[in-house]
Amino acid sequence: MPNGYTGNILHVNLTTGELAIEHPDEAFYRNYMGGSAMGMHYVLKETPPGVDPLSPENVMALCTGVVTATPIAGQSRITTVAKSPLTGCIGDSQGGGFFPAELKFSGFDGVVVKGRSAEPVYLWLHNGEAELRQAGHLWGLTTGETEDQLKEELDDKRIEVLQIGPAGENLVRFAAIISMSNRANGRTGMGAVMGSKQLKAIVARGKQKPRIADSASFKRLQKLGKADLSPTGMEFFGKYGTPGVTAPQHQAGGLPTYNFNSGAFDQIEEIDGERLYNNYLRGHESDEQNRKGRDTCFSCMVKCKRVTELTEGPYQTDEKYGGPEYETIATFGSYCGISEMEAIIRANALCNMYGMDTISCGATIAWAMECWAEGKLTAKDTGGIDLGYGNAESMVLLTKMIAEREGFGAILAEGSQKAAETIGRGTEEHLITCKGQEMPAHMPQVKRSLGIIYAVNPFGADHESSEHDESYKAYPKRMEEIGLANPQPKLALNKEMMRFAMVTQHLYSAIDSLSLCAFVFGPSWQLFSSGSIVDLVRAVTGWDVDIEEILKVGERRLNMLRAFNSREGIGREADTLPRKLFSRPLEGGKSDGHILDRDEWEAALEEYYRLCKWSAESGHPSREKLEALGLGWVVTENETLAGVI
Repeated sequence: MPNGYTGNILHVNLTTGELAIEHPDEAFYRNYMGGSAMGMHYVLKETPPGVDPLSPENVMALCTGVVTATPIAGQSRITTVAKSPLTGCIGDSQGGGFFPAELKFSGFDGVVVKGRSAEPVYLWLHNGEAELRQAGHLWGLTTGETEDQLKEELDDKRIEVLQIGPAGENLVRFAAIISMSNRANGRTGMGAVMGSKQLKAIVARGKQKPRIADSASFKRLQKLGKADLSPTGMEFFGKYGTPGVTAPQHQAGGLPTYNFNSGAFDQIEEIDGERLYNNYLRGHESDEQNRKGRDTCFSCMVKCKRVTELTEGPYQTDEKYGGPEYETIATFGSYCGISEMEAIIRANALCNMYGMDTISCGATIAWAMECWAEGKLTAKDTGGIDLGYGNAESMVLLTKMIAEREGFGAILAEGSQKAAETIGRGTEEHLITCKGQEMPAHMPQVKRSLGIIYAVNPFGADHESSEHDESYKAYPKRMEEIGLANPQPKLALNKEMMRFAMVTQHLYSAIDSLSLCAFVFGPSWQLFSSGSIVDLVRAVTGWDVDIEEILKVGERRLNMLRAFNSREGIGREADTLPRKLFSRPLEGGKSDGHILDRDEWEAALEEYYRLCKWSAESGHPSREKLEALGLGWVVTENETLAGVI
């Protein structure tokens, strides 16, 4: 048995019912290190160009990393890749919790799924064995109901379940894949891909713990993490979770409000992380009980996950569906002009119950609210639902209607860009999408290099695909670990900031390949630094890696994602931001008057292409770059790609 990984990749053909186990060699694992990069190897090899994302031919890969399931914070993550039904580009989504570690314990590093079952099924993985089982009795159940049913059916309370809810079954284009009834592989509609295959769930249980090459070095890292929990600020992060940044974002003028028309929300005190902590975490009456309102992922000491429960009023929720993250508070809150925390908690619970991405769901509703405010949507369109900003009742109602594809919800279930194409009447002017995916709650008008990454990111705008602008100056010693030693002024969009954007994008890309948590490992405020990523891989695998090799893994993964898009005919024309960011200045707060300059932004984009060695005309990776990364086979095996680069 190798160090770290199991050496087993399960291939599932749902059309034929065939299950096969592949045993890749060590070079394969070192080349990709797991996660997104490893999954892309299979997607590029086995998905035909031009497929419908909801067809049986769309191959889906779900992969852990070479350090997953080792007993240290921040390693229990899994990445899902397939062609996205939301964007038509490559889809990529990460999730945490306990399922990733349990998948490794069950004897598998990853699962590659193709075809479509004639009837609903689930995949049962246990101690190195795999079998498909009927899931007709589970179809239509919420995530909590499904998990309870499977634990009873398999007579094991310790199984871990990765599943879709009714939204995935209904092919909502931003449907998520859910584990623990509250952890989401949320972005890019991977739940709809799983639903199109009639694969209800993957269930894992096992005891095959990964072997660690250098246990002494590994234990030193464990101790370092415990010692640094308070000095790095992670103790604060664990206490308030991601909602802790809600108020600071508002103060900086970077909290998206009224569908990105402002960076400040007048009722911020009603939706900030401190209020969530003090008033809504399960058992909030005292500090001791409050710790019971925090959940964690496998072997993680940070405990940043929120646990909320509402037992009274119109927005009652069960604690099994967790609590809202910052992005969820923003999209269902300030994006929509809503200050009712109970309604936000309920909308979050509905997304976890039905299996939907909270960012795309909340942002799509916010887009509809702006269209209503501008008179481009009326009660005739919505079936009588009032979509005025601040209408919490309508927001919660629409969230459920989207999941069930009921009434106006069926149009919004297509995502805001496709909904705008259906409705017309100038509604497209209010979109906040990149490549068809709704933007998360960090604003390109105040984080300008992040805006470039939003545009060029292969699967649409993503806030965890690079470091945020302010970190260059704030964390100089950690930035030096990855060769960044020339911090720039705030709002700079020059050559050095493009280098900062590219280098940190490569690092975060490597983090998604190693399947690490970007809240625990990274180049700035995280518990473990970039150097600790190197130390962890060395300790677990025994490989003599350095930071350059780690960054190269990230660059390789990024170019594979871009190559998939290039093969689909998607290039520079898709690397842009919503029109409103260039045409409408922000109003109110510290960012009042901020607007992007088109010429400056385009010049920065071209500099980014130059640094990446991608074509400035087409945006496609060069053949030279792909070959230098060991990806010549991607061109050779894809005639469509060979014709465009």
